[in-house]
Amino acid sequence: MDKKTFIIKGDICYSESLDEIKTFENHYLVCEGGKIQGVFPEIPEKFSGVPTENFEGQLVIPGFTDLHLHAPQYAFRSVGMDEELLEWLQARAFPEEARYEDLEYADRAYGIFAEDMKRGATTRACMFGTLHPEATLLLMEKMEATGLVTFVGKVNMDRNSPDILRETKEESAKNTLRWLDGAKGKFKRTHPILTPRFIPSCSDGLMEELGRIRREYRLPVQSHLSENQGEIAWVRKLCPDASCYGDAYLRWGMLGGELPAIMAHCVYSGETERRLMRENGTFVAHCPQSNMNLASGIAPIRRYLEEGLRVGLGSDVAGGTTASMLRCVTDAISVSKLWWRLKDEDCRPLTVPEAFFLGTKGGGAFFGKAGSFEPGYEADILVLDESRIPWPGHFSLRERLERFLYLGDDRDVLHKYVAGERLF
Repeated sequence: MDKKTFIIKGDICYSESLDEIKTFENHYLVCEGGKIQGVFPEIPEKFSGVPTENFEGQLVIPGFTDLHLHAPQYAFRSVGMDEELLEWLQARAFPEEARYEDLEYADRAYGIFAEDMKRGATTRACMFGTLHPEATLLLMEKMEATGLVTFVGKVNMDRNSPDILRETKEESAKNTLRWLDGAKGKFKRTHPILTPRFIPSCSDGLMEELGRIRREYRLPVQSHLSENQGEIAWVRKLCPDASCYGDAYLRWGMLGGELPAIMAHCVYSGETERRLMRENGTFVAHCPQSNMNLASGIAPIRRYLEEGLRVGLGSDVAGGTTASMLRCVTDAISVSKLWWRLKDEDCRPLTVPEAFFLGTKGGGAFFGKAGSFEPGYEADILVLDESRIPWPGHFSLRERLERFLYLGDDRDVLHKYVAGERLF
């Protein structure tokens, strides 16, 4: 029998919508060929011969999607947290990323990163590499070996960057094509994603070239948008004809539309920018911990959800100090409470079901049908170990999940499946 066809028995929790967590105690989760077939109180007759794993009494939830992180920054996470974004980039991020020209260093650093990602609660992720084609291919090789499903991008930068981390427009386009050709046909679970770092580091000429490459290779795109007030003012000077920061991407076909796009942060997206993102189906990668650490601000995610924007979560390592999506879920709730209390009492905080949805099905939608246990979804499954956080009384299944989100961490993932393949 196909090893991706199996049944798991356990205490099952997942989202179908923003406002509710479905809970099923001692139920059976049926997976056939790597796809979810449903959750049942008893094993259906047609699946009676399928191998069953008994995790009775343990939480079983969908895997998390991290829509935004910087793989080369993992090596220095939790350093430089007293600095704001633009200062931090110059003092910390850029010098570290320049080191990835050395493939021996890249091999060691990406090896640590990949192993931690494999062991954690993340099953799918979108990540930045560096501008070095060889190092980015190495990162893709490392991620392929983890079993996770990922999008990995070679970063593009041709202005407003240190000499050691800047290409010419021609070099950037040429190296992007060399990277894409090097990755073609090489990976099953690891996919390329076009990655202009952000408007300040990409000239109009480079953005035009990247737009052409995007159309030719049919690539999704990831970048940063409206993260920091100084950054937004900078973009206003660089692109005086743009109606907003998002419009500076839209003019080059980089905000979504037929080919999907992820824009990280969106802390200060105004009405015009939000409308452009909604019209183009842009995914907002909400990065609550990074926005706190780098003093960027609080993104009003409630407003974005009410306006119909597509929202998921991002750890944004190393602006975020951890790649744990459990922490990302609870941070999203916490910062939304601050926005409600300090900025807008009509903008109610995120609830646990809503934040859990964003971390699973919300972000998973970038990959298609991922992040839920609805029939037809990819079988991304976590079996959780609650033994480190025992309790003396009784909690409902919904309460146990909430408790785990706040008190558990990545070391409490007992078993992990991605697209039906068991990683451990």
